[in-house]
Amino acid sequence: MSIKFGSSVSLNEFANMIATVGSDVTVIGQGEPGIGKSSMLKVLAKRFPDYELAYIDCTLLDLGDFALPYTEVVNMNTVNVNGKPELMGGLKVTKFAPNARFKFQSGKPVIVMLDEIGKAMKAVKNVLLTLMLEKRIGDMHLPDGSIVFGTTNLSTDGVGDSLEAHARNRVCFVTVRKPHAGFTADGIDPDSWGAWALDNDIAPEIIAWVKQFPHALESYTDHAQKDNPYIFNPTRAGQTAFVTPRSLEKASHIAKKRSALGESVTISALSGTIGESASRDMQAFFTVVDKLPTWEAICDSPTSAKVPDDAVAKCILVFSAISRVDKDTLPKWLKYADRLDKELQALFARSIVKSSNKQAMAVSNKDFVKWATDNQWLF
Repeated sequence: MSIKFGSSVSLNEFANMIATVGSDVTVIGQGEPGIGKSSMLKVLAKRFPDYELAYIDCTLLDLGDFALPYTEVVNMNTVNVNGKPELMGGLKVTKFAPNARFKFQSGKPVIVMLDEIGKAMKAVKNVLLTLMLEKRIGDMHLPDGSIVFGTTNLSTDGVGDSLEAHARNRVCFVTVRKPHAGFTADGIDPDSWGAWALDNDIAPEIIAWVKQFPHALESYTDHAQKDNPYIFNPTRAGQTAFVTPRSLEKASHIAKKRSALGESVTISALSGTIGESASRDMQAFFTVVDKLPTWEAICDSPTSAKVPDDAVAKCILVFSAISRVDKDTLPKWLKYADRLDKELQALFARSIVKSSNKQAMAVSNKDFVKWATDNQWLF
């Protein structure tokens, strides 16, 4: 095993790092725009269901957003000539009440996410240093076990992110790499965008498009991608929209509403979300989808529902099934899938057993177990 010092981590590795050492070390993840860094709070919320959540958009913070002063009267002790303590009059002192957004008041451990910390004003960054190092603002400490982590963009992204050396020395700074498409001959890599998309109701035509154009999720940091028309590239003047995991999720919402939007408006909306090159290429996938049998038709008549001739169409059907199938419809889908090419059956089976949402349902289903037993050579 060889270790590459300074190499990047995946989103899952970033989440595991925060969950494992985050109560002792503040981890700051830097990465390209739209790759899923901001989703870490949702991921960690599932792993720590008893924790309070505090999302902090550092770009919006000013000094007055941390704490407000108030006065409190305290008694003063002095020593008299007999060496005995003597209570004197009260003295007014100033204290600071922390903003409720940081959840100091919760009484439970808190997960604080400092989003876009590299874009915060310098004075704001200075105040956040004690929160990152000591989990403290003013005199108030977060409850024991609390986690503080942050996100920022790469300095090469050209969007104004920076963190001074003295600040970096207080945290663990890691580079989070852009998730890859994840479609392989053996199914779908569980640590990929494809696996996430199948578990998060992304439109099947969007997933199929990424499978067809996996370079849409490559990184501009790879010099070989300098002419890639789909991706973000800070050296490309006038670029207003591009493909990222975040923009693909938005494209999914648009794709699901395209019957109401109409073809022209749909393409315009997609162009403003994932860029013109990607939206034009995606248009052909919509034409294919419109010719597919409905999910209802497949479940009602699995042995006679139409099987499309087009390979892309079949692929879209499989991704749709992975997203929609449940314990009641799985046996019906398997009957229909038996009429598909074996490699597509394998894509379905391998993907479903790796799905965090569908695995338990599939492996406990007698029809799926029988199919898997009869087709062991596909695994």
